[in-house]
Amino acid sequence: MAKAAVVNDEDLELDTDKQAPPRKGSLKKIILWAALGLVTLGGIGAGALFLTGNVEKLTSWLSGAEAAESEAASPNGKSAKGKKAGKKKEPPAPAQYYAFDPPFVVNFADETHVRFLQVSMEVMTRDPQVVETVKTHTPAIRNSILLLLGSQTYADLITREGKEKIRADSLAEIQKVLKDQTGKDGVEAVYFTGFVMQ
Repeated sequence: MAKAAVVNDEDLELDTDKQAPPRKGSLKKIILWAALGLVTLGGIGAGALFLTGNVEKLTSWLSGAEAAESEAASPNGKSAKGKKAGKKKEPPAPAQYYAFDPPFVVNFADETHVRFLQVSMEVMTRDPQVVETVKTHTPAIRNSILLLLGSQTYADLITREGKEKIRADSLAEIQKVLKDQTGKDGVEAVYFTGFVMQ
């Protein structure tokens, strides 16, 4: 039979008294590298937010959180920002359109030719009552628009800027007729749905 080895406590010597002295500066290096890593990660995160266009979302979220904190911190639960943030802006009423039928047709003289212009036009409002008012006063509106279109030149109408100016002038004419007839305009926009020149 094999004899079991007996181990005495004296045979086991633990070097508990002989620990390696800590290296000076190693804690400082760890803190420095951790801080450098955090700064790098923050820079990468900020760059990613900037490139994806989410900076505005983050700022609006942060300002919303600040408003909530200031509202919670005020004694009565209301603050100047909280009052504005608490009131929701109501969405506008749905748009209502009215198309003038038939299209507007005018002729105008160019330097060498007689030209024709045909414009299909619609107005937009958010009040259904204004649509009825436009229908009622269509003859006066058509008269003003025909006079406006007939006074244009070919050079003005071939450019986008010229068309936009005619559209704005048409809106002003329609609003003027409605204001003269009813005391309020109510039409928000004019749109060309057809524009043909010959």
